[in-house]
Amino acid sequence: MNFVEELRWRGMIHDMMPGTEEQLQKEMTSAYVGIDPTADSLHIGHLVSVMMLKHFQRAGHRPIALIGGATGMIGDPSMKSQERNLLDEATLRKNQEGLKAQLSKFLDFDSGKANAAVLVNNYDWMKDYTFLHFIRDIGKHITVNYMMSKDSVKKRLGAEASAGMSFTEFSYQLLQGYDYLFLFEQYGCRLQMGGSDQWGNITTGTELIRKKVNGEAFALTCPLITKADGGKFGKTESGNVWLDRRYTSPYKFYQFWLNVSDIDAEKYIKIFTALDRKEIEALIGEQQAAPHLRPLQKRLAKEVTILVHSQEDYDFAVEASQILFGNSTSESLKKLDEVTLLDVFAGVPQYEISKKELAEGIKAVDLLAEKTSIFPSKGEMRKMAQSGGISINKEKLPNFDTLIDNSYLLGNKYILAQKGKKNYFLLVGR
Repeated sequence: MNFVEELRWRGMIHDMMPGTEEQLQKEMTSAYVGIDPTADSLHIGHLVSVMMLKHFQRAGHRPIALIGGATGMIGDPSMKSQERNLLDEATLRKNQEGLKAQLSKFLDFDSGKANAAVLVNNYDWMKDYTFLHFIRDIGKHITVNYMMSKDSVKKRLGAEASAGMSFTEFSYQLLQGYDYLFLFEQYGCRLQMGGSDQWGNITTGTELIRKKVNGEAFALTCPLITKADGGKFGKTESGNVWLDRRYTSPYKFYQFWLNVSDIDAEKYIKIFTALDRKEIEALIGEQQAAPHLRPLQKRLAKEVTILVHSQEDYDFAVEASQILFGNSTSESLKKLDEVTLLDVFAGVPQYEISKKELAEGIKAVDLLAEKTSIFPSKGEMRKMAQSGGISINKEKLPNFDTLIDNSYLLGNKYILAQKGKKNYFLLVGR
């Protein structure tokens, strides 16, 4: 597999240093991507560079994932308008463990093959490097003029920047450049990859390698991912879409991909899956023939959910989706944990009900028309119940005066009422 060709048809190349493709065709090469450990989970914004490493390994090369324990203490100024909060070592180490577990789903670290992935943390080689040694050994090779010419620096020092830029942040590109030099010398790393906003930092590394050890190193960046409507990729109303289920449930993760636009689905399925060109082109053909069936979104959501979570989580997410949008059963509803239940019914009107009163039993007509305002009157509720239009926990209500008690509580807390086909209400026992 030609790595550059693979990335090219997937739309994953923004800039590439001359000679990169020739180097990769000549021999097995090591390449790295840096990941800031600012949280103990990756979010989907990280997935582009992680997929680059995945394709790199599939092409027979050796991927290196660099956790930026040292640089994470400083914060990269690229594309930022403010300085980042600094993290302590204990937090960084905890975050590193979380990231490694997630990266292991994408990369083979343990096979013992020549191109098995490597995980490194730049804190390990920076923690004992004194400031005096650093500016003597590294700083003298890169001029201030060169550093000032980078877009990331220019933007922070431009007229629109009110906060300016600290020396700490200004030094970031030197530290990242040293990472590249260290990996070049210790691991034979000849390529650094990242997002297009990293081009300036990466080329500082290639320049440092050229000046300090007369070595040849390369750079390759991918485009920053955007949404067709101009919105920021990977952001929802509740924030980042995380790979860790503690922050984004598998159901919510699945729904994110399922709900992307047709234009975005065609772009994302190339970037975020390992499906081959022939299969993707067939899916695009299906989408064009029957866009209402959304084959691209469905396959994209399936592939990424299984890759990040599991087949079981994907099956569960599909089943959970049917609760809201299809003819699912009460059994499916009862399987949901509280987090997924609340994700499925996010935005649905909620009403508090008394568990104490519920213990004694409440007639359905009183519960839905008096204790809550789901129905404006008992008469209207009675009429809809008689026509079979009301369900409790996905089961048709047999009679308008059926006694509802604590046995109806899902997870000992919730009751789902349904009025007609599409109107849901969540009753929360207190």
